Amino acid sequence: MPFRPERHQQSGPTSDHGKEVIGALTTYEILLMLDPEQAEARGEEIIARIREQVEKAGGTWRSHDAWGRRRLTYEINHKHDGVYHLVVFETDAPTLDEVTRVLKIDDAVMRHLATRHIEGSRTSAPREEAPPPPRESVPESEYAGANISSDEE
Repeated sequence: MPFRPERHQQSGPTSDHGKEVIGALTTYEILLMLDPEQAEARGEEIIARIREQVEKAGGTWRSHDAWGRRRLTYEINHKHDGVYHLVVFETDAPTLDEVTRVLKIDDAVMRHLATRHIEGSRTSAPREEAPPPPRESVPESEYAGANISSDEE
């Protein structure tokens, strides 16, 4: 009788990490940077459209926090400011994909970032950084007198 090796079933993945579970709702947050030259009503229209898409797909709207107009670190499309909004909602992955697709093609949206929301994280706007306190000025005569010791050495 000829030798035949024993065949084993091919093993599958050991966990479902990374697999999309259909129908599962995940909490997401999107930080939007809108064009400051657009009317304020346009920003509210964008937020309302996101909310409508989420709720139509069976998701739940958690919050909307308008952070307001902020100075940009670097210029984008010759603009020095942006109007920020943070929205938090629960939905499935295909709905999030559709929301981000719509945001990409909207001219009023300068930038957006969608991430998973971490429970307990702060969704309020960061405070404006206060300017550093003014330095105490030392009178010129005291400063000159303090440098004498280096001249003597």
